[in-house]
Amino acid sequence: MGSIRAVGGGGNVIAAYLCKTGSAILDNLGLLFAVGVAVGMARDKDGASALSGLVGFMTITTIMGSASMFLGFDAENPPAAFAPGAIGNKNVFFGIMVGCVSGALYNRFSKTKLPDFLAFFSGRRCVPILTAALMSVISLVLLFVWPLVYNGLVAFGESLMGMGAVGAGIYAFFNRLLIPTGLHHALNNVFWFNLAGIDDITKFWNGVGGLNGTTKAVLATGGFQPWGEYVTGMYQAGFFPIMMFGLPAGAFAIYRCAKPENRRTVGSLMLAGGLAAFLTGVTEPLEFSFMFAAFPLYVVHALLTALSVFIAASFQWIAGFNFSAGFIDWFLSLRVPQAHMPWMLIVQGLVFAVIYYFVFTFMIKKFDLKTPGRGDGVDDEGAAAVAGILDTGAAPAAAVSRDKYAALAAKLYALLGGKANIVDIENCVTRLRLGVKDTAKVDVDAIRKLVPGVKVIDDRNVQVVVGTQVQAVADAMEELHKA
Repeated sequence: MGSIRAVGGGGNVIAAYLCKTGSAILDNLGLLFAVGVAVGMARDKDGASALSGLVGFMTITTIMGSASMFLGFDAENPPAAFAPGAIGNKNVFFGIMVGCVSGALYNRFSKTKLPDFLAFFSGRRCVPILTAALMSVISLVLLFVWPLVYNGLVAFGESLMGMGAVGAGIYAFFNRLLIPTGLHHALNNVFWFNLAGIDDITKFWNGVGGLNGTTKAVLATGGFQPWGEYVTGMYQAGFFPIMMFGLPAGAFAIYRCAKPENRRTVGSLMLAGGLAAFLTGVTEPLEFSFMFAAFPLYVVHALLTALSVFIAASFQWIAGFNFSAGFIDWFLSLRVPQAHMPWMLIVQGLVFAVIYYFVFTFMIKKFDLKTPGRGDGVDDEGAAAVAGILDTGAAPAAAVSRDKYAALAAKLYALLGGKANIVDIENCVTRLRLGVKDTAKVDVDAIRKLVPGVKVIDDRNVQVVVGTQVQAVADAMEELHKA
């Protein structure tokens, strides 16, 4: 009970209960990523892919999580006696890696036919076995490589931690700037999770460190240091003003700067994206709408995010999130002991809303940036379909919604090359992830008029940013593909 009281703060068992409930997820994020990524990558989303991800993750964490394995290679000078402590169910880095390997193996070998005496292990059954075998080999390599990688990540994290609020701002800048490449997930592992010992999200929700310790005493004596050392939550708090207020205000500026004939369509897109950012912290629909068409504007967005995180960390206005920096997470974090003056993030957000609106408006008009609605026109039929899908007004009947999803899916399906060109149809939170025979046959310009963004990855892969209703569009497209 003593530990519960400590976590709950002043014997608040309810807070302790909520924290422990969140820990059920946070303490196993690596495992969840391994299973989730494996299923997400599998073509037919079969449960065998999830089992493969689980087996692969257990293999690598069992081998790599044993200090004796490291010590066995160099008893005199163990390369990373502390490194195994970062390997476990929390390790998102390994989870993503295992998920990718498991998904790829499933897609390659799930229909393999073995000789009769091994027929029981044919097809899907062989994938978990292959995953365990391959991950054991990868683990053997990582026994030599991981200490170097881990030490480098720790050094990088510690260097930014030592810079206090400035380091938090630098991290936030690269967090946004790397989104087009997807490498921001690797950076997040260093600061948000336990890859390098920072583990900012888990510490916040578990009541570790922060303003309950020595820092609070410093504040009480008037010795506040705006450039001070690490405070729990400082790598999360500054994102709330951006996602809840800054980006939605930027979306309003994009709407106001659109051509008059396109404003209705652009307004539907921006409204849906702005509400998603404010409530849930899902920013991809907005960011991809101008990320490639107006990249200088996106760089400014990254700089403003860095400024916001720096300010929140400097004044130690702290809130945290489990999912992302939207209103829902901000509200849930109010009762967490580590939260400190979280209402000031709302004030900061209102200021950043004004900044975003005027900066975006100035840059769009001054440099004639081709944000949505300022290009060569919008496809009326397709734009109407996507506007209907993203409309957050009165909820239509299920059948009507189905027609809207089907309309956009049919349009995208044709522009992607149809059945003759499309190989795989998958989706994540906001994007369609499509495997095609030849991306040269994809009409990128036409697709960009329908949705917030499109990105050609290589000759055989393309991603289309639809928004939070992507699952419905993906399902409709799957039906077209099977017809």
